[in-house]
Amino acid sequence: MRIALLFSAFLFLLQARSQDNWRMDLIASAKGLPAARSDDERDSLDLRIKAGLKRLFETPDLFTADLKDIPLSRVDAPDGTFRLFTWNLPNAMGGHRYEGLLMVQLGKKRALHELRDRTAELNTPEIPELGPERWYGALYYQVVPVKKGGKTYYTLLGWKGYSKVETRKVVEVLSFKGGKPRFGAPLFGAGKLKKHRLVFGYSFQASMALRYEPAQQRIVLDHLVPARADQEGQWAFYGPDLSYDAYVWDKGQWQYVRDIDARDGQRDGKPYKAPPKAPKP
Repeated sequence: MRIALLFSAFLFLLQARSQDNWRMDLIASAKGLPAARSDDERDSLDLRIKAGLKRLFETPDLFTADLKDIPLSRVDAPDGTFRLFTWNLPNAMGGHRYEGLLMVQLGKKRALHELRDRTAELNTPEIPELGPERWYGALYYQVVPVKKGGKTYYTLLGWKGYSKVETRKVVEVLSFKGGKPRFGAPLFGAGKLKKHRLVFGYSFQASMALRYEPAQQRIVLDHLVPARADQEGQWAFYGPDLSYDAYVWDKGQWQYVRDIDARDGQRDGKPYKAPPKAPKP
């Protein structure tokens, strides 16, 4: 009996050490990503991050555990429906590839969805509804649940490094249809052709505020304008003009309001975790 108890204790210690090892490797890989010197090194760290998050998904206390020690951008649904991790891999050409793992708890069922960044294929990113396999990648830093027709739509605010000369901010919408995640919903604009998400581009030298203010139930953002009139439509030359706009949730829509009063002057241009800078070529 004593030998059996000792053996059980030994197995427990091995399991505990194994859990500590994979979690430590996940944290170390995430911390190492900003300092990676090559695309191959970033790809290797990316695989280790995915493996660690998949192990995390298998832990019983996933949806209640404190995950602040994992240095990746993460948003959690206030109702406990999901935890969403996102991270980016800048490349030597100044572009970015985005990765995401969506961990979902619907009733007693859990599901893990790996997001596939298809930015290059989406020439009109504000229009289509998308699935996990065709995602407009971004680093999400805030989630705002809203309800329409008894259904919950999770509005996500995100940062998106785009190129050497342009940065973007994104207002995305996550919902669930038949238990499957869907990105984008016609909640923006008027008329028959509503936008499914909002995308704002601006100069990499500028910063853009995009935040949710719960007291006013509105998304506040900088109003962006081109540096010159002949640069209209070329987002790499856009920047804030010191006025603010908003999207207010009203009658089942995010309604656009121009030139609001935002006297606090808060500018939250960085996401939860400042993304790594693109390496010099």
